[in-house]
Amino acid sequence: MISAGLTILVTGGAGYIGSHTCVTLLEQGFDVVVVDNLSNASEESLKHVQTITGKTLKFVKGDICNSNDLEQIFSHYKIYAVIHFAGLKAVGESVQKPLEYYENNVGGTVALLKVMRSHNVKRIVFSSSACVYGMQQTLPLVETLPTAAVNPYGHTKVVIEQMLASVAAIDPEWHVVLLRYFNPIGAHPSGLIGEDPLGIPNNLLPYVAQVAIGRHDHVRVFGNDYPTPDGTGKRDYIHVMDLAEGHIAALKHIDEYSCEAFNLGTGKSTSVLEIIAAFGKACKKDIPYKVVDRRAGDVAECYASAEKAKNLLKWETSRSLDDMCESAWKWQSMNPKGFHSEKDIIDL
Repeated sequence: MISAGLTILVTGGAGYIGSHTCVTLLEQGFDVVVVDNLSNASEESLKHVQTITGKTLKFVKGDICNSNDLEQIFSHYKIYAVIHFAGLKAVGESVQKPLEYYENNVGGTVALLKVMRSHNVKRIVFSSSACVYGMQQTLPLVETLPTAAVNPYGHTKVVIEQMLASVAAIDPEWHVVLLRYFNPIGAHPSGLIGEDPLGIPNNLLPYVAQVAIGRHDHVRVFGNDYPTPDGTGKRDYIHVMDLAEGHIAALKHIDEYSCEAFNLGTGKSTSVLEIIAAFGKACKKDIPYKVVDRRAGDVAECYASAEKAKNLLKWETSRSLDDMCESAWKWQSMNPKGFHSEKDIIDL
């Protein structure tokens, strides 16, 4: 089991899940170096991370697709392990720009692994996704199911998982943990960091939050004729702080595994209308919504089996749906425009 005081490189650490994981790493006593090109994030989030923790981290504005940027980092800092979040992540955009997604997500990971190998840094926790399961009909989703993504974004996750497994299979010095997230929502309880999507949110909860703050008129509910109790789709929503803690658990157990996949979810599902009602309770106002046609490819229900992570990583979720919505509302109400100010960049 690894100890505090070691230096962890967090790629994409200025983003939503990355910034919350940086908080947890710092609170656990790790030293943190973040590399992020800020294409879908703000450096402001990292300043808030330091405010929350009272500790400093190192930030490098750089791109994982640029081997020179990575070489500078690994030459300058004694990196013990990598938590790899960096990547493009919009499913719809991936359908329109598949080559850009493969180039950035897969190509960037290849560049990262090559530099890691050259510096003999062979521990990595990879930010994967439940989308690697594709359109499975079996519930709950367990890690032994075959992977079969249905869009380019998901395919990049599958390819990277396979690539990491191949690397670990040929070289026993590698230790890889693949974390398959379900639906992260919520924010740090301070309200200082949270989900700050650029443009119109692709995911449900930040859209609901923006309706609550007045940035949109209503929430669109995609279908109310699914075979669920209220007719709307059900998903496994996990508090982002529970998710962040899952990365610490993965790090602490990483040397026990060559390459192993774990679901990070609650093991239960919540419907769209239940989310809207819970957020209305948190912000003490009704959230207007309109039912529209189903989206192609959406399934009625999806949730994780979280038993493997509980048994082997000694990790499980502890925060409720109310916690998720209350923290998300606190973030949104304190930061109605999200991170919108530009700050100086700290370079090497």
